[in-house]
Amino acid sequence: MNNHSQVVAAFQIIPGEKLISVQLGFKNGSETLSSANTNQPRYWVLDIIALPSPEGTSHENQAADIIQLDISASPQHAFLADGLETSRQRSAPTALRFIFPAQDGYVTRNDFLEQRLECCEFAARAVSFVSPLQAITSIAQCQVTTSNLTDVLTKSIGGILTPFASNNSALVLTGLDEELSNKLSFPWIVPGPLKRKRVAWVQGREDINVSQRAYQAARALGISLVIMDNDGHWLQDEAWSHLRECFIPLDIEIDPGLAQRIVDAVRAYPHPIDGIVTISDFRLPAIAKACETLGLPTAPYEAYAIAKDKAKTRMLEPDAHESFTVSSVEELQTSLVSRPASLLQFPLIVKPCHGYNSDCVSKVWNGPDLAEAVRKASARHADAKDANTNVVIEPYIDGPEVDINLVLLDGEMLSYEMSDEFPCAGDAEDATVDAGFQETKEVIPSGLPENERQVLRESIKKSILRQGFQSGVFHCEARVRNSRVHYSIVDGILDLQPKSDPPNHEISAYLHEINARPPGYLETAAVSMAYGLDYFAIRLLLSLGTEENTRVRALAQPFLNGAQFHLSVTIMPQTRAGTMKTEDAAESFLDEHPDIREKTVDHYTQMKKGAILEGPAAASLWWVAYLSLISRESRQKCLETVAFAHKNFSYELE
Repeated sequence: MNNHSQVVAAFQIIPGEKLISVQLGFKNGSETLSSANTNQPRYWVLDIIALPSPEGTSHENQAADIIQLDISASPQHAFLADGLETSRQRSAPTALRFIFPAQDGYVTRNDFLEQRLECCEFAARAVSFVSPLQAITSIAQCQVTTSNLTDVLTKSIGGILTPFASNNSALVLTGLDEELSNKLSFPWIVPGPLKRKRVAWVQGREDINVSQRAYQAARALGISLVIMDNDGHWLQDEAWSHLRECFIPLDIEIDPGLAQRIVDAVRAYPHPIDGIVTISDFRLPAIAKACETLGLPTAPYEAYAIAKDKAKTRMLEPDAHESFTVSSVEELQTSLVSRPASLLQFPLIVKPCHGYNSDCVSKVWNGPDLAEAVRKASARHADAKDANTNVVIEPYIDGPEVDINLVLLDGEMLSYEMSDEFPCAGDAEDATVDAGFQETKEVIPSGLPENERQVLRESIKKSILRQGFQSGVFHCEARVRNSRVHYSIVDGILDLQPKSDPPNHEISAYLHEINARPPGYLETAAVSMAYGLDYFAIRLLLSLGTEENTRVRALAQPFLNGAQFHLSVTIMPQTRAGTMKTEDAAESFLDEHPDIREKTVDHYTQMKKGAILEGPAAASLWWVAYLSLISRESRQKCLETVAFAHKNFSYELE
């Protein structure tokens, strides 16, 4: 960077007459060159260091240097004005960085800077100054002075305000340099032109708190959403009209007529619809069938039908002979008569073929418990419109459980990441048939040995391809068979530890399920913050077919250095039954423990004041709240924070 001399200048903020006098220093960064392995766009930066003016400096004496910032006409001017005001208010230096493109093209998503710099410790605020689908024009570097500053800034495409804890601006800006090299290492400028597309989004989710990122992604990509959901859904209200182009009241009940109702709605819409998306597991086959009828991009209906059904999924696996399917206790008894005893080794897992969220999953140790678990699981969806009483019975694998998320394009794995699902009540050695498998905490990234992660990655990819998929975002769950690590408590913290007597058998993956959609909202948000991967954005683009392959490849690139911190999505379960008295349990906890708030990047209370809690024995799996807790230092520190949260989280019931 080339340092330029400091000047004292006064800025007039218009509209209005407010004047802010500061010392300014300009630093031009050299052009960032594209890397062969990242396809990073070329850009250069301008750093502006603002310091409060020395006492005695008058605006009149600096009249020649009064610079007008029109905050109503220029987002760049508004951003600079905010930074100057920040410097004035805290009487401390403030550094702002403006980014300028050094190549032509189109912006991949217009919020590229905000999305990739979320949770960046060297960016207190990041703002992109471009519109969705905007063409980018290369800007040549130039000498910046107070006389041309306002004009130069309007050509920038993004701004970053750094958090200053000291007067050492050089150290902060060096850290920001490293962060940009790491996080902007994907092609956020691509060849064009890009065109606005329209996607039908089937099922709008239960509220904004578990869907907002999906709608933000659509807007940033230049995709107009047509929401299809039942009449009376909250997205139908005018207050939420900015999130969608149109709301179509539609019966989206899961029944044999769903696909045709979607087809009819698409054909009746006055504008062409380019793709259809849902993130509802049981609606995926119907959406695929509708897309096939309409000639829209989709994976085969048959592939989604297999993924939806845990029995069909298991029967395609190399170890399928270890499992079997029944639909009633009577069929179970018949099956046991003909089944070799060697293939029925307790403990066993019993689960509905059409289950979700580990609902109605049981671990059984004997014949009577097996029969009871089958009775319960077969009745779980017997009265649904798409009734299914089939039950999968499979061996219980006591190895570590993981979530694996993959992005495939034409059979090629573009990216993957893996997280650890910590043991739950059902994993305990003394677990009864009533013990559940609700998630307790998920930790990103996985702590498994590299060779075990590699086995999982390759095995799960083969499983996805076997089902008939070639492209998509996939959320998969599996366990490691014959793992060399296990969960053990050391210094009061439960985590993966090497086994003292590791098995000699070959390490393998045991697939639980393939969900042909992004992970749940909590995990999708966590992955976006940790890795920079936005699965909602990628899924939307995949629904539009091969025209969007360039953007799919671009957005499927995680941070160059991997996860930026260790993160635990920590579930706070229902521990008692009653009516919630606490207004917002997560907020109350964080107010009481501000040091934990600093380590919390996401949180939400689901069971707020007035909610009815059924307690730990509830048939449903609703939790009270979740906290996404991080450590930039180590996995151990992250887990220590999680342990503190679990111990001290509380709520009152009426």
